[in-house]
Amino acid sequence: MDVNENYFKDVTLLITHYNRSGSLERLLNAFRALEITFGDIVVSDDGSRPENLEKVKALQPDFNFELITTPVNKGLGNNINKGQDAVHTPYTLYVQEDFEPKPVFATHFKDALQFMNEDKGLDIIRFYAYFKYPYLKPIGKGFSEMIFKPYLWANNHLKFYVYSDHPHLRRSTFLEKFGRYPEGIKGDLTEYGMAVSFIQKKGRGLFFDQFNELFYQKNSPDEPSTMGRAGWRESKNIFALAARQVYLQFKLLKCTYDVLLKK
Repeated sequence: MDVNENYFKDVTLLITHYNRSGSLERLLNAFRALEITFGDIVVSDDGSRPENLEKVKALQPDFNFELITTPVNKGLGNNINKGQDAVHTPYTLYVQEDFEPKPVFATHFKDALQFMNEDKGLDIIRFYAYFKYPYLKPIGKGFSEMIFKPYLWANNHLKFYVYSDHPHLRRSTFLEKFGRYPEGIKGDLTEYGMAVSFIQKKGRGLFFDQFNELFYQKNSPDEPSTMGRAGWRESKNIFALAARQVYLQFKLLKCTYDVLLKK
């Protein structure tokens, strides 16, 4: 293999990290094993415990990344903002530390970069999701454009997540166009705030159709996810399912209001 075949000089790998140095090391090793390299790597740490941060610093000589720190935990929004501020390449590949690329990633990443280079109106290309984006227009090479439909009869609430915090490629001018991530609030609200801004400011994005084929999400018992969900949203109990349907219809109305009327 040509050693430069998977070198992406115009891309910075931006990784957000909090108290999961083992996961961070696995992610970096996964890219190395696939011989995928970048113009730069930035690790943005959100005030990890001292012993954890020392482990991250110990990785620096081996993986040659820039470490951006903060003395106290300031939340996801601040962590992404300060990490993005440190990026100087045209493109950013954003990945949280608990993901790992699969062997086919490089091939499809090259396609994504080609789409971004050819269509200057694209802002983001998503590589992973828990659920398929509901309204898609196929454009080729396994990618589709996400089409936001504001009408209430397009009633899948997932339509509001044209933007998502899951692994994605974006232009490094992202914050200039869509504003900085809201800070001082919970992570899911931070993501939602950016999702609303993305729609309001006419963002355009692509979605990889086989959305579970490019990354693993790995939460080991010793480094579990720091995000939690309300138990009733996961329950299969008939009353919980009914409550969920009511909740989703309310959410659809609220999100529609936030996108179309709230500034």
